[in-house]
Order: sequence, then C-alpha cells, then structure tokens
Amino acid sequence: MSQRRRRSLALLTSGVLALPLLTGCGAGDDEGGPAAAGQDIATTTRDKVADGGVLRWAVDSLPDTLNAFQADADATTSRIAGAVLPQLFVLDAKGRPVANPDYLEKAEVIEREPKQVVLYKLNQQAVWSDGREIGAPDFVAQWRALNGKDSAYWTARNAGYERIEKIEKGKTDLEVRVTFAKPYADWRSLFSPLYPKQVTGTPDAFNEGARGTLKVTAGPFALGAIDKKTGTAALTRNPRWWGKQAKLDTLVLTAVPRAERPAALAAGKVDLAEIDRSGAERIALARRDAAGKAGKGGAGAGGAPAHGPGAAVTPAQATLSWANAFGTDEEKAAQEKETRTKHTEAVKRYADEQAALRGFTVRKSLEPAYTQLAMNGASGPLADERVRRAVARALDRQALADLVLKPLGLPAKPVGSHVALAGQQAYADNSDALGGQDAKAAQALLADAGWRRGGKLTEPAGAKAGPESAPQDDGKTPAGPGTGNDGLYIVGEDDGANGEAAEAGAEAGADTRAAGDAAAADGERDGVSPVLAPAPFGAQQKASLLAQAAAARTADDGKRSPARDGDAADPAKGSPAPAPAKQAARTSGNMLAKDGKALTLRFVLPAGPGSESLRTVGERISQTLRKLGVNTETIKVADDSFFKDHIASGQYDLALYSWPATAFPATDARPIFAKPEPAADGSLLVEQNYTRVGTDHIDQLFDQAVGELDEAQSRELVRKADARIWAAAGSIPLFQRPELVAVRPSLVNAGAFGLGAPRYQDIGWKKAPKAKEKKK
Repeated sequence: MSQRRRRSLALLTSGVLALPLLTGCGAGDDEGGPAAAGQDIATTTRDKVADGGVLRWAVDSLPDTLNAFQADADATTSRIAGAVLPQLFVLDAKGRPVANPDYLEKAEVIEREPKQVVLYKLNQQAVWSDGREIGAPDFVAQWRALNGKDSAYWTARNAGYERIEKIEKGKTDLEVRVTFAKPYADWRSLFSPLYPKQVTGTPDAFNEGARGTLKVTAGPFALGAIDKKTGTAALTRNPRWWGKQAKLDTLVLTAVPRAERPAALAAGKVDLAEIDRSGAERIALARRDAAGKAGKGGAGAGGAPAHGPGAAVTPAQATLSWANAFGTDEEKAAQEKETRTKHTEAVKRYADEQAALRGFTVRKSLEPAYTQLAMNGASGPLADERVRRAVARALDRQALADLVLKPLGLPAKPVGSHVALAGQQAYADNSDALGGQDAKAAQALLADAGWRRGGKLTEPAGAKAGPESAPQDDGKTPAGPGTGNDGLYIVGEDDGANGEAAEAGAEAGADTRAAGDAAAADGERDGVSPVLAPAPFGAQQKASLLAQAAAARTADDGKRSPARDGDAADPAKGSPAPAPAKQAARTSGNMLAKDGKALTLRFVLPAGPGSESLRTVGERISQTLRKLGVNTETIKVADDSFFKDHIASGQYDLALYSWPATAFPATDARPIFAKPEPAADGSLLVEQNYTRVGTDHIDQLFDQAVGELDEAQSRELVRKADARIWAAAGSIPLFQRPELVAVRPSLVNAGAFGLGAPRYQDIGWKKAPKAKEKKK
C-alpha cells in the first residue's frame, strides 16, 4: 500500500447508517465561507518596508534533511524550501492554492479526454541560481524520483506522481506538458516545491545530496551556512532573483526549544517566535507592568514583578526560610542559604526577562490544524459504533472551544469538518450527520449497546472493559512535582450515587492557570508538543504495532505484585492465611457495566509542559463522561512516547491530538481515513488511520473525488465522505489550534500566518517615520 503525502492530515472513519444527501455549494470565492480567524502579520505595503536588515526566526530544530520528500523532513525543511525553491502554487489567506506568478504565467488543464493534460507556462525570467532556466528536465527528474517505480529513491510519498504517464516540453522551452495516465483532481499539489534536476536526477543525489546543503536554488533567498554548533541556518538574499527583491538581507532560522523561547526573546537571540499560552501571558504581563497598570500582576516588593518565581511565597514561609538560613544547624543553614541564593538569582533573571519582553507583542490567529478527540475502534467498548457515538453525543464542543480559545481572545467556533477548515473551499459543517450534544440520546445509545447502571461486577476490582493489557506508565514518563505526571487517575471509580465532591475537584482543576507560573519553571522539556501528530511512519507501522503489543504484555507482567496476583506465600514465613470471608456482590453503582465489567476507557494525554490546555480539555471531557456513567483512566505519558508508543501503536482508548489541515483533501485525507486492512502475519495495516475505524464506502468516495476533474463535484464527494466520517464517530473535531507568535512591533508582514503561506520577500522592518510625520 503506497504512502501518501506528508502534507495529508486530518482524521478518521466508518459509518453504515443512512445519511441525508448533502447539498453542494457552487464553485466560487464564497465556497467554504470565511476563515475562522484572519492573518495577524501587520500587513504593510513594500514601499513602507526598509531595505536590508536581519531577522532571527525561532524554529524547533535544524533539519536533518533539506529534501522535503524524505521521511525525516520536518517543519524547518518546509520553511527553508518555501524561501529558496520554486513553489508553483502557494496558499492564500483562506488556505486555498493559487498560482505563484513568480514562477507561473499560467497552469491549467487543457485536455480531459482521452487523457488529462496539464500545461504549465513558466515565467520566462525564472532561472536556477546557476543560471540555467527552470524547465521540463526538472519536472521529469522529480516525477521519476517520486513516481514509486524506482525503489532506489528513498521517498516518503508519491501521491499524484504515480498517476503521471509522461512529461514533455511544450511548443517552447517555457512550456511543460504533463499527461496523466489516470485523472488527478489535485494536480496543483504537484511540483511544490520543485527541486533542480541535480537533486532528483539520480538516487544518490536524491538520497544524500540534499541532506545538508542545496547547491542550486531558485527563490527570493539562497541557502547560506548551516551551523550545527550555534543551531542556525542562514538564508541570504538571492542575487539572481527575478522577482521583487527580498527586503531582508538575511533571514536566520535559529533552533530554540519552545520552553526556552521567552528567555531567548528577552536575551535578543530571536526576533520572532511561536510561543505557547504561558509565553503569551508573560509578554502581556510585561507590557501591562510597563504601562504602569500594577494591580495584581504589577510590581511587588522592591520593584520586582508580583508574578513569576516566588510570587506565591507567603510571609510565614519567608520567615521560616530566614530562620533556617541563620539558625544553629550549620548543615541545614548552608543548604537554605544556597536555596535562597538560587531563588534570588531566579527572581532577578525573571525580572530582567520581563523588562526585555516589554519590547515584544503577540500576534494571534488560528493554526491550519485542529484538535480532536480520537477513539480507538480496534477493540474493547469503542469497537461498538454505538458507544463511540454516545461518547461523541455527550460532548459540548462549544464549551471545549470556549475553554481554550476565549481566554486568548480568539474566535471559539467548533470545527465542523474532518477534511478542511473554515475558509477552504472543501469546508462544510457536516456534524449534523452525527448530531449535536444530547445526553439523553447518548444514554439511549449506551443502553442499546447493553450498558446499564448498577450492573453486577464479576471482574477483579480495578479491572476494566477494554483491551487486556495497557501499560499505565511507559517507563519514560517523568515523575515528581512540575512534570505534569500525576500518575493514574480514574474518574468515576468508587463514586457514590452523585459524586459531587469528585466532580467539583476536577472542575476546579480545569480552571485557568495563574499567569506566568508555567513560564517560571526550570528544566522544561525541549521540542514540539505532541499535540500535533507527526508525519506518517510508513514501513515502520507494522513493526511498531507488533512491538508495542509485546511490550505492553511485558510491562504489565513486570509491574504486578505477587501478593496482588495471588501467588503462594512462602510457608517458612508464617502460617497460611485463613480462607477469605464471603464478600457481598459488587455492583457498578451509578456507573455503567456490562457482562460483569465496568465501562472504563483509557484516556492517554501528554504529561509535558506546553500541553496544559490539552490536559484541561481532557479533564473536562472526563467529567462529562462520568455524568454519563463512563469511567476514564487518565494516563499521562512522556511527550516523546505519546504519539509513537501510544497513538500509532493503538495503546489507548481515548486521546487528544491534532492534525494539520490540507488544501488537497481528496489526496491527503485518504490515508487518514482508509479502512485498515489485515496483513498476512495477522497485524493491522492502518496507514495513518490511528483510530482504526474505516469503511469501503468512505474509501470509494475519496477515490472518486481524487479522479474527478470537475472541481466542484470533487469537493462535493469529499464532503460526502466527511459526513460519513462524522457518522462513524471515530474522531470528533473540537477546535482549531491557537497560533501565538511573539514579534518585535516593527517587524511587518510576518507573525501569525493562519491558513496562509509566508511571502518571504515582503517580510522586513518597518521604515522609521520621517520628521514631518513625527510632528503630525
């Protein structure tokens, strides 16, 4: 089964009930409606942008490869490719592909019968940095590398390229004719980025030649030095660029872990950085303090901020610390003095950083990605579609969106599609195919599936309905204060008839954090939050599934206590225990049970910093399900194992994570919702369908959509597939992820790009106002 494009991403599938026919919209600019949130980039005309200057832009890491078509390509690979290589089509502010005039005069389908033919007319000034014209040889080389026929090319995706029959020069050197063996609706997704034939012409060049350098480029910027020691990649203005000259002299991509970005901004290491909510709160507090609005978050004793390290220390605690530091116990006094010194340094460091952060502002939008509740339908209670639908109908998606987005001042509207976001032409709210929040309907679905309150329990205490062995700790999970790993918490277990106390405690835990607390913590984890699903694992998928199943059994066996398992006691250590007294029959009380087992679902969440809002959403969902009579075991795991060891391997019942949106859902959503197929060895091949729910009908709709050249009809087929995905309730879209970007106020045409792509040559520093303008 071929791997699909990494750009693909959304979520899950299945559905066997009758659905209402969807009424399609006509093609046009209004199709898909407005974007949920626009770009926030301080849009400025080029005449008001200064020529020259350097921008230091924070990225998660330096790339392992500069070849965007390899499996280990990442977001920084795409960032560099976008600035230095041809992008024939780019995404506008509504996430729609539009022809890039810097490279194309025109691109269109000129024949549909007997075969689809696309004609590209290239910009006559477009040349590679070595002076050679961009042309058909580059198209041919990339097609041959990516069409999947030559296994010597180590490619991560070939979707669309395998449908091409031939590529040839048109009437002139500036024309490229692409003939397809099978119709392909998403032809605009191809050849962006376009690599020079020097990179794609041979397997060796493709596999190794572009891992650390790009000798030939064709963008507004050229690739300069990549310095692993300093963690920087420099992009310099391309002297051969034929379009509007880049405003910046140099764009420096700087690797900075997300937890360290507020400090890096304050230290002047970067000028632009995507940040999390705690970082945004620190900048807001810094600007408020600078404006003299002291209040609760204003200056404290000695002018220090009344937030950050030690802000919550009470007078009594401070007095005790002083007493210990100057007491008679010398060892204890030395330890306390060292602690006080570190604390004083931390307070000063935080205050200095806050002073520097006053010089930044936060630009906000919504990312081209959505967070969703995923339900593993491979086994256990969620294998029953009625149970999945019941969980989905219990959710108040609007309340969850409000919980995350309203405090940030962002539009809080639940996402209505698995395959597109508001603004994109394929978008339509198909959630009615499942139905809105309705607790009574959810209860009826569970009753129909055989789950009853007060059912007799025959399983051992603590057992659950679901897959037998699920490791509650993967061995990598950090423990202790500040790690977010509170261990295993079972919502609803041992509840009384009402459970008010438990509910109140969890509701309190869902309240927003004190501003600045997370930012003040030391030792936070590096890297990207696992909330966003990474690229597909490809050939590793099957091995991962098998390995994780074995690891789960081993971990379970190794953690059992002999006493709990009922192993025989050593006779030499005492007399045999008397026979246990006969216990009263156990029931599930106010919770649901069936066949002697309580309805309990494993809810896997990441434990690291940066995922606080995700855990808050998880707690709210758990409380909702408890009211329905469903127990949840909240299992917090280390960030680096969350996706690989739990989601991809199927070691979960419920999980929260996000998929990036795509401008080409007919191609890119297909592997996300593909019906899992059994392999010869008994394992399950799931492609990227990590909820493991799918149907032949949904597959057929996507297959029809990708081969339909009537664009409006192709989008209609995609919407029909989405309606059936909703009905299957394998995954439930909740809300678009917030995008928070810290920038210096004078930086323009950059910030929170939303659904659109950056226009790198227009990014720069705003010109200083002239003397006459200042007087005005």
